[in-house]
Amino acid sequence: MDVSYDGTDFSGWARQPGRRTVQGVLEEALQRQPPGAAVPKSVVVAGRTDAGVHATGQVVHVDVVPLSEASGRVPVSSEGIPDLTRMTGRWNRLLPGDVRVLGARIAPEGFDARFSAIRRHYRYRVSDAPWGVDPLRRHDTLAWNRPLSTDAMNAAAAELLGLHDFAAYCKQRDTGTTIRELQRLTWERVDDHLLEVRVSADAFCHSMVRSLVGVLLLVGDGRRTDAWPSKVLESGIRDSAVAPAHGLTLLGVDYPPDADLAARAEQTRNIRTSL
Repeated sequence: MDVSYDGTDFSGWARQPGRRTVQGVLEEALQRQPPGAAVPKSVVVAGRTDAGVHATGQVVHVDVVPLSEASGRVPVSSEGIPDLTRMTGRWNRLLPGDVRVLGARIAPEGFDARFSAIRRHYRYRVSDAPWGVDPLRRHDTLAWNRPLSTDAMNAAAAELLGLHDFAAYCKQRDTGTTIRELQRLTWERVDDHLLEVRVSADAFCHSMVRSLVGVLLLVGDGRRTDAWPSKVLESGIRDSAVAPAHGLTLLGVDYPPDADLAARAEQTRNIRTSL
């Protein structure tokens, strides 16, 4: 399933007791299946997003038990799968307006939304206008009250590309690894006062993109030198410069050819512990 959402009014992706989450509302819609369909226990997402973070290209998979016969007005294939175009329309009628299922299809053998992914793409938007942010963009764009230099930020960003231990740019957790391959980190001024940074990596650890953006913004407005972000990386000590969540959007997720999906999932599950 390809999913888009406005993260403003959500407490992030992951289901939490007593909180409104994207996973929670999506699973509630999926559970309202035609009679006889198995209720999915949980969906698997390509990348969990924090509270306030948006997505235009989130990917989700769910395992279901095929229907034994047609039910209601939704046609069922010979494999027991309801017409997914019709089901997408049904889910979107059940979902709130800040979540949309853009499309659904039967996944290839070996597919895992999270572990089969080879690359994830994010965008962060910033306005350096002296008057702040266009009111229509206030939920997905950060207001920065100092002029920003894309040249300075790109010079600093270039030193962070490649395979590194990004512990200094990740919120620490007891398990997992902070070794990642950062493949793209590019700033562009797309309008007079609007900047975007595109960030791509094989995977991201918790708050990594927001930490990268927060540090680079201090370079862009002249408060830090373009050598500082790489020194932070080398130190392994997390800096407090973390950009707010609302400027961040997950744009898309890349997967290998179908024949390589299972192997990729197995490779990803083997936690990388060294460079």
